[in-house]
Amino acid sequence: MAEMAWERTPENEPSDKKKNTGKSDRWKFLVGGILILVAVVYLAYTSTINGARFFITVDEVVATDEYAGQSVRLTGAVLGDSIVYDFETGDLSFTIAHIPREFEDLAETLHLAANDAEATHLTVQMFDTTMPDLLQHEAQAILTGEIGDDGVFYATELNLKCPTRFEEHTPNMLANSEQG
Repeated sequence: MAEMAWERTPENEPSDKKKNTGKSDRWKFLVGGILILVAVVYLAYTSTINGARFFITVDEVVATDEYAGQSVRLTGAVLGDSIVYDFETGDLSFTIAHIPREFEDLAETLHLAANDAEATHLTVQMFDTTMPDLLQHEAQAILTGEIGDDGVFYATELNLKCPTRFEEHTPNMLANSEQG
C-alpha cells in the first residue's frame, strides 16, 4: 500500500482574507441596515409633520409673505354674493372668509364666518373651470393654489363642503322631526 501524505493546498488552507471578508460583510450589512433605518425614520417624521397640517387659514395666508409663490392648501367660508362665473371662458371668482382652525359645529362656524364683516376676506380666482354645484353661500371651500403678488389666491383645485345640505340627517334634526 502506498502511503499518501496529506499536504496543505491553497483550497484547504484558512486564509486571512476569508476571515476578514466575513467581518467586513457583517459591517457592510450593519451600516447599510442603519442607513435604511435612519432613512425610514426621517421619511416618517417629515411626512407626519407635513401631513399634520391639512390646510392653512385665510388669516395665515394674508398675514405673512411666507406663503408667497408657494403652492398651499387653504380653507374658508364662501361669500355667496361674491360668486362670478363666466360661462364662455370658464373663469370663476369668489371671496372666502376666514374660519378658525378649531371648531365644533361646521355649519355654525361657516355661517358666523360668512356673515362676519370683521372676518379676513380673500379673493379667489380660477381659470378654465366648470361651475361647481356646491359653490354657494356659507359652503366651506378647500383650495389648492398660490397667492399672487396682487393679493388674489389663484386656485388650481377646489373642493367644497356644504354642511347645510346634510343638516336634515343629523341626530338633532331627526329627534326634532320625531317629536313634531
